[in-house]
Amino acid sequence: MAEKPTPGGETHQSTNRRKDSLTTNQGIVVSDNQNSLKAGARGPTLLEDFVLREKITHFDHERIPERVVHARGYGARGFFEPIQSHADLTSAEFLQDPTVQTPVFVRFSTVAGSAGSADTVRDVRGFAIKFYTSAGNYDLVGNNIPVFFIQDAIKFPDLVHAVKPAPDRAFPQAQSAHDSFWDFASLTPESTHMLFWAMSDRGIPRSFRMMDGFGVHTFRMINAKGKVSLVKFHLRPKLGALSLVWEEAVCLAGADPDFHRRDLWNSLARGDFPEWELSVQAFTEEEAEQFDFDVLDPTKIVPEEVIPLRPLGRLVLNENVDNFFAETEQIAFCPANLVPGIDLSDDPLLQGRLFSYLDTQLTRLGGPNFHQLPVNRARCPVANFQRDGHMQMNTPVGAVAHEPNSLDAGAPRENPRSGFRTSPQPVQGEKVRVRSETFADHYSQARMFYRSLLPMEQQHLIAAFAFELGKCHEPALRKRMLGRLALVEQEVAEQVAQKLGMPDGIEQLEPAIAARDLAPSPAVSQYANAPLGLAGKLIGLLVTDGIDAELYESLLEKAAAEEARVSVVALTIGDVMTSREEILTPEHFLSGAPSALFDVIVVAPSAENASLLLEYPPAAQWVRDAFAHLKVIGIVESAKELLELAGAPAEGAGIVPIRDATDWDALLNVAGNSHRVWERELARS
Repeated sequence: MAEKPTPGGETHQSTNRRKDSLTTNQGIVVSDNQNSLKAGARGPTLLEDFVLREKITHFDHERIPERVVHARGYGARGFFEPIQSHADLTSAEFLQDPTVQTPVFVRFSTVAGSAGSADTVRDVRGFAIKFYTSAGNYDLVGNNIPVFFIQDAIKFPDLVHAVKPAPDRAFPQAQSAHDSFWDFASLTPESTHMLFWAMSDRGIPRSFRMMDGFGVHTFRMINAKGKVSLVKFHLRPKLGALSLVWEEAVCLAGADPDFHRRDLWNSLARGDFPEWELSVQAFTEEEAEQFDFDVLDPTKIVPEEVIPLRPLGRLVLNENVDNFFAETEQIAFCPANLVPGIDLSDDPLLQGRLFSYLDTQLTRLGGPNFHQLPVNRARCPVANFQRDGHMQMNTPVGAVAHEPNSLDAGAPRENPRSGFRTSPQPVQGEKVRVRSETFADHYSQARMFYRSLLPMEQQHLIAAFAFELGKCHEPALRKRMLGRLALVEQEVAEQVAQKLGMPDGIEQLEPAIAARDLAPSPAVSQYANAPLGLAGKLIGLLVTDGIDAELYESLLEKAAAEEARVSVVALTIGDVMTSREEILTPEHFLSGAPSALFDVIVVAPSAENASLLLEYPPAAQWVRDAFAHLKVIGIVESAKELLELAGAPAEGAGIVPIRDATDWDALLNVAGNSHRVWERELARS
């Protein structure tokens, strides 16, 4: 089956209207539901596109007051601090002085689920930043994945409708493992690259603090001399971009649906402030023309091996909110909130977002004055002639509310010298609904992404595709999606088909453009260059009465030196006594705290009470799960029988015997050298 040509360039002579024709809400038959109206194939989207505006307006207003997408979010305050002046790149004020900190508010979110869904579902994560700059509010509204499912904003309502719960039954919730999503995905070749990212470990991050951020689109930066650079935004966490394993994510969704938000809140509350490096890839229009892809296509990345990252500064979160609703729920982001020195590109997905975000806020937050809410209010002077409206919270004074005027000499006036200026760029072309031919390669970068992953990352991706497609009841769409995978990498399609029990079920598809063999990009792998150490991680310590006090205190000291924490787990939530008869209050009780909550576990019962763990089935399961989830395990001599009961080896493969306090260095060294004990998994496969 050959891919259909991108709709939009065909002329339909027949005037016969079929009764099943797609129409607007006014009954006007839609000729092209795939492409917005643009000035030329690569030009900006036109405001007159009533099909796009009606479709997105209706979509924006589907939920009141919950966000249609990104409903489950969590935010915090902080600051941004440039490392040096970037005047050669941009005139944006907040990127000039390394001694000036710009206040920020950051909101992390899942995309598909409702506000009541779980944190650890497989999903894209939003990463949105509001910079309260001296020149006005600037919003960088991105994700934890650098590409997206679609190339044109007119398809966004279809994408989200496909992934949301079915309208007739209101499930499944907060997941893409169902027929409607994979029906859309298998019929939308442009989504292929994003699907590979979403099915990778990126879809189940370990925490917000250990998650990358990306601006997704290509933007422009302009310096004071008018020089224009194209840029892609990146945020890299100081702790490294780390993920859960699938079984662990499933466990956490039940044991602690608030796992990510609890982690961020607790981190800030104890003064452990997460930090990211904000960088850009900067390049010229001439360089962009030499790329073998179109930088206006949001389903493509610029490999870091082609254009390296240029660090701009550090983003630090250091304050929890005072009120979740007033701040995290009411914050309103919009990619059209720009400051002088930063401008937009003609990316057709970005162009639609400029309209959609503002339109959404009008419904969610009650009207045109939502910018007056404290969390949305600019930290610099605001002066204009906008008046009245629902929820007006200011009291404008004066008799004049128009401009130009000669009646009030003190009224604000436009400022050609320091005001925002759109960077000049030529626009020429017919008004058309087409997809640029430069957007047509849907498989080459997906192949590059897969081949750039480490072996265990590849296996996780294959398992994720198999799980998701295995939840689809319609065989035809499974076959079609397997055919789409084969266009990227035959071995992926074959291994997924084998897991599904469909070895002969790969549909033969003909791509518009066949995948090319691009140079690998090791930068896309989370673990190829993962930072060493235990900073930001949590060690679960399982104890009983009589826990060796010296052993416990030395672990606390060693962990603190590594910027890690120790959390005590006991059989019950009641106090336990150490070997010095000192009271130790556990943070968790065993059956209520699965080992999935921790990055490393240590089993350290006293010799006289170790039998209590042997007699309590959840204890063996606690260790068994940690071993299956590839965690480093420290074990004292008295717990060796428990290890055997859990089916784990006594030593090796990330099992570290703890005989006395001197062995903590060995444990922390093993745990700090790798986020997981990957050899266990590779041995199983």
